[in-house]
Amino acid sequence: MSTHPRFALRVRCPSTRGIVAAITTYLAGEGCYIIDSTQFDDVDTGNFFMRISLRSEEGRSMRELQDGFGAVAVRYGMEWEFFDEAVKRKVIIMVSRFGHCLNDLLYRWRIGALPIDIVAVISNHMDYQKVVVNHDIPYYCIKVTKENKAQAEAEQMRVVRELGAELIVLARYMQVLSDEMCQAMSGRIINIHHSFLPSFKGANPYKQAFERGVKLIGATSHYVTADLDEGPIIEQDIIRVTHAQSNEDYVSLGRDVEAQVLARAIHAHIHGRVFLNGNKTVVFPASPGSYASERMG
Repeated sequence: MSTHPRFALRVRCPSTRGIVAAITTYLAGEGCYIIDSTQFDDVDTGNFFMRISLRSEEGRSMRELQDGFGAVAVRYGMEWEFFDEAVKRKVIIMVSRFGHCLNDLLYRWRIGALPIDIVAVISNHMDYQKVVVNHDIPYYCIKVTKENKAQAEAEQMRVVRELGAELIVLARYMQVLSDEMCQAMSGRIINIHHSFLPSFKGANPYKQAFERGVKLIGATSHYVTADLDEGPIIEQDIIRVTHAQSNEDYVSLGRDVEAQVLARAIHAHIHGRVFLNGNKTVVFPASPGSYASERMG
């Protein structure tokens, strides 16, 4: 196994000639070996996206690579980021009373299938305190009411800041976040919810779907914005159901697909494979060495 440090570079900029050549020429000149490279040119928006996995074979640190890359970035008007692929992202999970996604994430984290650092779980109920604490993870119960919503969110953001969390995961957290919190953590809050066609909102969506004879159950994971459940989509999946299945089957199958979709969305985000592109996302496939199959579940 190579002992050379491994980094990744993310780039977004206006489309123009010479971008790829400039980036790869710079990396080669700094003694970097490119392990994996993925790019996408969006002709509709005029945006160019690129993610490169690289190995620093001449001992360049990430800081040195960053310092030298600045001139290339300015030339092409890039938004860019180097990050160390070995460093786990700090994540806070928020949950209410449905625990299937939380339990799934804890299991994947425990066995190393989801390489994140869960620094805390925040809930507005006490239901999962024991299971979380048994994983040696801090548990914060912050009650939320109409009267104290602003104070509750201020306390949640205090925890986020103090623990240095880079991502918030709403694992069936059943409170609507304020515009202020969405803006403060823009692109850093991931949510999961069911997806049906036709759409069923409100209480008991699975019961509504069962009563309408839905044939496909799905789930959608997306970034949270001020528009409820309308943020840029990261990951989706479906499972087929039949007339012979019960309402309880719908619920059970729905929970399974929700857990899998959420895990895949988190996996893509923490490896820097998701780029915001207006109201949409660009999601690159997994690179070698980052749990490439991603068929988790």
